[in-house]
Amino acid sequence: MLTGCTSKQLLEVTVYETSANGNKLAEISEFETSENPSKIQLNPEVTFQTITGFGGSFTESSAYLLNRLSKKNRDTILNAYFSEDGANYTLTRTHISSCDFSLNNYTYAPIADDMELKHFSIEEDKDDLIPMIKDAMAISKEGFNIIASPWTAPPWMKDNKNYVGGKLLPEYYSSFALYFSKYLESYKNEGIDIWGLTPVNEPHGNGNNWESMHFSPEEETDFVQNHLGPKLEEVGKADIKILGYDQNRDGLKEWVDVMYKDQASSKYYAGTAIHWYESTYDFFPKALQYAHDKAPNKYLIETEGCVDSEIPKWQDDKWYWSKEATDWGYDWREPAKKYLHPKYAPVNRYARDIIGCLNNWVDGWVDWNMVLDRQGGPNWFKNWCVAPIIVDPDNDQVYFTPLYYTMAHFSKYIRPGAKVIGLDKSDADLQVTAAQNPDGSIAVVVFNEGKELKSFELSLGKTSKLITIQPQAIQTIVVPK
Repeated sequence: MLTGCTSKQLLEVTVYETSANGNKLAEISEFETSENPSKIQLNPEVTFQTITGFGGSFTESSAYLLNRLSKKNRDTILNAYFSEDGANYTLTRTHISSCDFSLNNYTYAPIADDMELKHFSIEEDKDDLIPMIKDAMAISKEGFNIIASPWTAPPWMKDNKNYVGGKLLPEYYSSFALYFSKYLESYKNEGIDIWGLTPVNEPHGNGNNWESMHFSPEEETDFVQNHLGPKLEEVGKADIKILGYDQNRDGLKEWVDVMYKDQASSKYYAGTAIHWYESTYDFFPKALQYAHDKAPNKYLIETEGCVDSEIPKWQDDKWYWSKEATDWGYDWREPAKKYLHPKYAPVNRYARDIIGCLNNWVDGWVDWNMVLDRQGGPNWFKNWCVAPIIVDPDNDQVYFTPLYYTMAHFSKYIRPGAKVIGLDKSDADLQVTAAQNPDGSIAVVVFNEGKELKSFELSLGKTSKLITIQPQAIQTIVVPK
């Protein structure tokens, strides 16, 4: 067995592994022998971005499913996500009025031309969404931040008077800013503080399939600069973080060039929100670097990612490690860009993307639905997706997929306020990131996507530890302070 290194003092670590061969965040203390280990040298004196958090999203679909489960299983799921013993999520997202993962279309302001929103109401959220959030708040010891996003303005504010597609008419910019203000106030009255907002989810639209509303970079910046930002100031909510864009990374340059054009345009933007759906394997490091360089002191947060266009595989861990999943682009993408959407292994996509993001200035990473059923819904449009936890509400059964444990490798051990640190590695096939937590501990995440066992010498200063990682495995190595 490999127990240490003779040339250096022993580095004390705790190793947790999730692997295709069956480990699920299991503590590993004995390692198989392997010759010629590669090197991973930690450089905590070199620091990068400060971590905002990791987590998932509160959707009506997830909340509805939790209500259909026994109290025992509902509690099991919420504790798995929000307790210290679980994934300990710290950054979340929710939708403002309906989205595709709602049971139906709805808006908080259904009365046409109610410019002052006198009939505004969040009543639709009180049976499921709000109780889910409040129950999670009661479990979370450190608390978590919530980013809220509308998929559309009320249809009567748009040029096509529809939930799907269309643009916000300029004469309703002020009313839509008021809509956000009313939402924040209403949720505050329910005991829920919202940390951040995006002006709209996916401003390029979604092919006009479900709730959407189109903004150009110039239109959204006009709305933020002259309406939403001033309205939040006016009502004493200037501390709410406005994150612009909120769509795929390939569009980042166009958007941040407008958002951060000058002091006036960038004043109310706290940062940029991004999604991962442009490719199943490319995390677009050049685009992330460009966005950071354009606004180095602002947030850069992944607000949505999931395995889409798939019906979840029930109690089949192997599928999540196998290159069998496809996404929307596998069938629908134009030929010139179809290469971005090959078949992929869901675990690989999550681990590779989060590590790639952390190594390119992203400070927060939020998964999509926390809970879905065996169909990949409910979803009013039948836009089926996968969540880390799948349930069968008819039989009161719960399945923790490997994606749950993959998320926990980051969320549980890299805490808000951590600093991503420098490292050097000699094996190009190992994907590695590291962060130093506020308590001084260091969390190193290593992903071995290959089919062969690998060994490496992890070094910090004059101490080191020889570690092996299974093929198709992700490890979090915790170095105490």
